[in-house]
Amino acid sequence: MDEASSSTPKPKQLKTTTSGEMFSLLNDDLLHNILARLPAPSFAAAACVSKSWSHVCTLILSRPKLASALSLNPNLQVAWEEVTQKVLAEPIRPHFIIANVGSGARLIAVHNLILEKFGSGVPFVVSVVGGVLGRDVANCEIKEVQWDYVSGDVSEEEGDEPAEDGSHGVLLTVGFVPGLKVEAIPLLSTSAYEHQNVFMDAFLADIKDYTASVSDCRSPVGIIMFGDGCNNMRPVVDALDYAMPKETIIVGDEKGRFLYKSEKESRNIYGSAKFISVAVALVFARDKENSCGDIQFHIALSEGVSTVGPKHKAVSVRATASDSTWLTARREGNREILDGQRILDDINDELQDHTDSSDLYIGVKKRRSISTGSKKRRLVTYLDFHGVTGGDEEYLYVNDVGIKTGDYFHFYRPDPQTALSSSADLSVSLKNVNLGEVFGGFIFACCGRGESFFGRVNVDSSPFVENFPGVPLGGVFCGGEIGRGSSMLTKEAQKDCKCNLHVYSTIYLVLSFTPAVLDH
Repeated sequence: MDEASSSTPKPKQLKTTTSGEMFSLLNDDLLHNILARLPAPSFAAAACVSKSWSHVCTLILSRPKLASALSLNPNLQVAWEEVTQKVLAEPIRPHFIIANVGSGARLIAVHNLILEKFGSGVPFVVSVVGGVLGRDVANCEIKEVQWDYVSGDVSEEEGDEPAEDGSHGVLLTVGFVPGLKVEAIPLLSTSAYEHQNVFMDAFLADIKDYTASVSDCRSPVGIIMFGDGCNNMRPVVDALDYAMPKETIIVGDEKGRFLYKSEKESRNIYGSAKFISVAVALVFARDKENSCGDIQFHIALSEGVSTVGPKHKAVSVRATASDSTWLTARREGNREILDGQRILDDINDELQDHTDSSDLYIGVKKRRSISTGSKKRRLVTYLDFHGVTGGDEEYLYVNDVGIKTGDYFHFYRPDPQTALSSSADLSVSLKNVNLGEVFGGFIFACCGRGESFFGRVNVDSSPFVENFPGVPLGGVFCGGEIGRGSSMLTKEAQKDCKCNLHVYSTIYLVLSFTPAVLDH
C-alpha cells in the first residue's frame, strides 16, 4: 500500500435509523395525535408495538364509545363492507356488537361475517327486524326505514333462508364500554312453543352468576333483550322484573329472529339437537377490575295509545290452548254483563267512525303474587296490553292469556296525536335533565309507528337527535317494545301501575358517562 493511499481519510459511516427508532423519539403528545387518527384495525396493531404505545392507546380510549352505521345496499357483502368501514374508521375496541338486518339477509351469513371481521371473543347479537333507525353511511343523516315485518315464527335453521321479497339493509352498532363487562346469555328451551320453568330459573341464575363473577354485586346495570317471536315474552319479562332491582334497565325487541355469540363457548347452542334459544339477553355488568368512570343507563318512553270508553271489569274468563282469552265484562258502575259484540259496539259508538277491532287493545291492570326460584312471593301491580282479535254474541276475544275474573281494564287505540305530544314532552324532558356526558343511544320503536303513522318522517328519532346532535344512535322498529326501569323520563314513572311490555310506543335507552374523580 503506497503512502498516498494510506493517508486518505476513510468516509464517515452514516448511522441508519429504523422506523421504530424514529417513532420512539416522538413525544407522547405527538404520538397521541397520530394514533388517535388511525382506523380501528391499525390502532389495535399500534397498541401491540410497545408498552409506551399501549399506554398512549389506553389513554385515547379512556372514555366509552359507541359507533353505528346504516347501509341500505341490497348486496349484503357490499352493505357489510360499508358499515364496518364506517364504524371502524376511528379507534375503538369492541366490547359488544349488535347487527340488525332486513328479511332479505341470511342470519347465519351475517353471523359469519361478524366472526370473520371481529373474531370470536366479542359477544354479539344479529337480528331480523321490521325496520331500522340510524345514520346513513353516505351522509351521516338520520334515516328511519321500515320494512315488511317478518314474524319470528320459524326455527333457527329455517330462519337462515332470506325472504324472497325481503327487505335489505344492515345497521351495525359496536360498543366500547370500559368499566362494564358484556355477555350474551340465552334463555334455553327444549321446545319452540313451551317454556320450561327449570330453564327460566337457569336463565335468571346465569345472569346473576355472570354478574357476580365480574362485578361486586349480582345485579347488572342493564339488559338488552331479543325474543324469537314464537314464545310469549310476558312471563320472561315479568320474571326479570321480579328478580332484578328497580335500578336495572331492561329494553329490547319482543318479537323477531336472532342469532347470537357468547364469549363463553358453552352458551353457544346454535345447531344443537337438544336445545333452542327462545330469547337472548345482552347483559351489561359493572367491572370490578376497572373503575375508570361511571356508565349510566337511562330509559325514556314516548307513548302512542289513548284510552277509549269507560273502565270494564272481567266477569267470565276462558283461556284457550291457542294462547288467547275469551271474556265477558261489565262497565264500571253497571251490573249488566256484556258479550263481546255489545262491548265492541259500545266502543265503536265512542269512536264514531271506528269499525275495525284489529288495532284495539285492552290494558289490563293485574295484581299478582309472583316468585322466582327461592325468592319469596310478593304482590306486584302492572299493566298488560292484550290485542283485541274480535267479538261475538258470547265473548270478546283477545291475544294471550293471564287475565283473571275481577281484573279491570280499559280499551286503548293507537293515537298519532298522543304520540306526537308524548314525543314533544320527552324532548323537553331530555333537555331539562342533566344526564352527564351522553355517548350513545338505542331506540326500540313499534313497527306500527313511523312515517305512515305520523304523516311525517323521523319523528321517533327526533327526541334523541334534537338533544344529542351527532351522538351515535342505533334503533329498530320491532314487533313488541320491552321497556322496564326506574329512571323513566316521562309521566310513566309516576304511574302506580307499571308496564314492561308496551304497544305503539318508542323506548329510548340513553347511555351516559361520568369520569372517575382522581385523588390528588
